[in-house]
Amino acid sequence: MSKVPEFFGSLVFDDRVMKANLSAKVYASLKKTIDEGAKLDLSVANTVADAMKDWAIANGATHYTHWFQPLTGITAEKHDSFITPSPDGGVIMEFSGKELIKGEPDASSFPSGGLRATFEARGYTAWDPTSYAFIKGKTLCIPTAFCSYGGEALDKKTPLLRSMQALNKQALRILRLFGNDTVKCVRTSVGPEQEYFLITREMYDQRPDLRFTGRTLFGAKPPKGQEMDDHYFGVIKPRVAAFMEELNDELWKLGILAKTEHNEVAPAQHELAPIYTTTNIATDHNQLTMEIMQKVASKHGLVCLLHEKPFAGVNGSGKHNNWSIATDTGVNLLSPGETPYENAQFLLFLCAVIKAVDDYQDLLRISVATAGNDHRLGANEAPPAVVSMFLGDELNAVLEAIENDTPYCDAEKTQMKLGVNVLPKFNRDTTDRNRTSPFAFTGNKFEFRMLGSSNSIACANIMLNSAVAESLKIYADRLEGVDDFETALHEMIRKTIKDHKRIIFNGNGYDDAWIKEATEERGLLNYRTTADCMPHLLDKKNVDMLTSHKVFTVAELNSRYEIMLENYCKTVVIEANTMVDMAKTQIAPAVEAFTLEVAKTAAAKKALDPSIACGYESNLVKRLSALIDMIAIKADELNTSLTELTAVDDIGEEANAIRDIVLTKMSELRIACDEAETLTAKKYWPYPSYADLLFGVK
Repeated sequence: MSKVPEFFGSLVFDDRVMKANLSAKVYASLKKTIDEGAKLDLSVANTVADAMKDWAIANGATHYTHWFQPLTGITAEKHDSFITPSPDGGVIMEFSGKELIKGEPDASSFPSGGLRATFEARGYTAWDPTSYAFIKGKTLCIPTAFCSYGGEALDKKTPLLRSMQALNKQALRILRLFGNDTVKCVRTSVGPEQEYFLITREMYDQRPDLRFTGRTLFGAKPPKGQEMDDHYFGVIKPRVAAFMEELNDELWKLGILAKTEHNEVAPAQHELAPIYTTTNIATDHNQLTMEIMQKVASKHGLVCLLHEKPFAGVNGSGKHNNWSIATDTGVNLLSPGETPYENAQFLLFLCAVIKAVDDYQDLLRISVATAGNDHRLGANEAPPAVVSMFLGDELNAVLEAIENDTPYCDAEKTQMKLGVNVLPKFNRDTTDRNRTSPFAFTGNKFEFRMLGSSNSIACANIMLNSAVAESLKIYADRLEGVDDFETALHEMIRKTIKDHKRIIFNGNGYDDAWIKEATEERGLLNYRTTADCMPHLLDKKNVDMLTSHKVFTVAELNSRYEIMLENYCKTVVIEANTMVDMAKTQIAPAVEAFTLEVAKTAAAKKALDPSIACGYESNLVKRLSALIDMIAIKADELNTSLTELTAVDDIGEEANAIRDIVLTKMSELRIACDEAETLTAKKYWPYPSYADLLFGVK
């Protein structure tokens, strides 16, 4: 019999532990803070801190840390021990409510985008009681928000919590209009599917590009890739299965609802999917999942690659953000209901999402923009860079009937009016899922498929929550106080469908014809790169919306523009420098050594028999010699373009130069090196090949 229920969440200070270790009064007060956002009393914090410390020590912890998510895209932690000197020369183990609630890490070395100078070191972390504390190793980790001395958010959790609060506020206004006075809170839920690659540590250590950048910058196409579709859902190899088994155990101990695991399309690619949970907790869990994947892989002699495109020519890795809205009473607001009134409410929330995605398609694209993800989006494996929505046949028919005032069901001849007694019941859509759609409705949730595998899911959900909150606010402003609610509701939904139907597309998102239709006929945006989309973060409509809901301040938005473009530039520059180094110090000398060996072979054959033509050797020497020259030229050109970048002061201009010049030079250098690999004897080539890397795990 499985022991999973016994150890699941054993390293989490969750609701079960709080009930067992806190008085009823303290527990009730803390739950009110967690569920309703009530202010936390310091006396309650002291009691919780003491119980948390005792529990952590009993489970082997010696230190605590405020665990936060700065704008580096990964997590950060500073460990402090529980020890306090005692009068007799010994120590006692203490942890106060003040230490639980607030920490003061050094904020000077984290990205701030100009919010603070290097000498302004002070920053604060603040406990997020809505996300459970947990033990990692011998450290009690307390999920926290991170801000500067001046109060500006320097992390991804703070804006995420603000966006959830904004959506909650506006969703409650809508529910009150439908006569629902019992719901106290509306939350978004997320289940992020995580894709990743596993390769052997031995081969990883031989690839400077993987070690420095997380992806292969060179690599000729292997004889076999993913053409046979034989890896997808295939039998999991024993070594990978052992990794997955240990990964599950470690995640389950931390209360992470790891559910589904399987081989993905590309060789060496896999996926892990969890059960849904509240968005901020899902964000914390996904950050932990990525960290633990890499730690567990190392124990098995493997390396877990989370880059969006670690190998050219095979599928990259994404992270599908399955997003929904639900009440604290357990009602999914994106589920069609049993009654006409429930269906009217469902359609209103559905239209709010449609309007949000159309109005703020640029923000959704920005939320997934990284140098790594630019290689993946639109590459016949992932959604295109154009944002669109898939709804399925039945919902399309419902919306068209409302827009045109035509019967929804020919058999019943039911007019699509949104009165209490006339809107018919309809089923959840049973249409096959559209894997090419960036934003697909899948029954009671939306699957946002554009996220890259290494992305924090916070960014996408901040923008999605905020945009939907704006739609709901517009609806509530219009509907509150109207004399005829049902007529106003019907007309508003009808107008939304008419105004925003351009964003709905149920066809093949990989088709070039769709990109042309989307941009030329529908007027949808196509920001192919991070450099293209990032400046639009500061468009007036986006700044106005995000600041009006208090998700960001103007200063915080400016800082994120700077940070994200700076990260894009630094990422590509590191890749380019790595390419130059690999090409000059290892690839070119290796090709030259092989060329010399071939030339010696030809000379030896001639010496034995002058009549031998040596055509193979002669042609090979000529081609390899030309490639050596080409590699040297292209490496120098790339190096020159990097030198010229140092004279560019504006981050936007630097990003454009990288997009237009540096990436082109990188591609040219790669083409020459990859061809050289196909002509060079394996024993001379300095790096494991794609065939070695993709098929090396047995």
